Amino acid sequence: MNKDELFHLSRGRGLTVVAGPTAVGKGTVVRYLLENNPAVALSVSATTRAPRPGEVDGESYFFWTMDQFDAKIAAGEMLEYATVHGTNKYGTPKQPVIEAISQGKLVILEIDIQGARQVKQAMPEAKLVFIAPPNWSELVRRLQSRGTETPEEQARRLQSAEVELAAQNEFDHVVINDEVARCASEVLDLMQAH
Repeated sequence: MNKDELFHLSRGRGLTVVAGPTAVGKGTVVRYLLENNPAVALSVSATTRAPRPGEVDGESYFFWTMDQFDAKIAAGEMLEYATVHGTNKYGTPKQPVIEAISQGKLVILEIDIQGARQVKQAMPEAKLVFIAPPNWSELVRRLQSRGTETPEEQARRLQSAEVELAAQNEFDHVVINDEVARCASEVLDLMQAH
């Protein structure tokens, strides 16, 4: 691989970031893409939280100590990162992304909007795709039907969703998740056009 090819890899060609509001179905769309397209690879995130039962280091997450995570940040080895709930850090290491792209994989990151902004700064050629609901009432229905949050938590998440929906014009593409297979197909088309 020559210097110019490496530069393009390092600037994000082949990298697609998927973000969107809570309960829009990002995870479902990404899982569908991974299950149905062998060329698509999900970047593994890093975290400082302890592994949960069944989670595997390097597969579910890279489980790092706070010192390890801070050292990666200081060395410029993170594409994006954030402290969540004031306790644990989460983020995307650069090296596995670059390696997967160099192997011809279409790499997808499923992260929040703040992370998407950081990736765009670090790798300007990365493609940002915003997954949007068909409409607000459908987003509310999906969130409530999950049954995983209290009414107070649902209200907080819907407040955040309003802010997140307002950020969709910062993205290269907006894809409506009205049906998982159709949405995934559109995201794949955008990834392949990259």
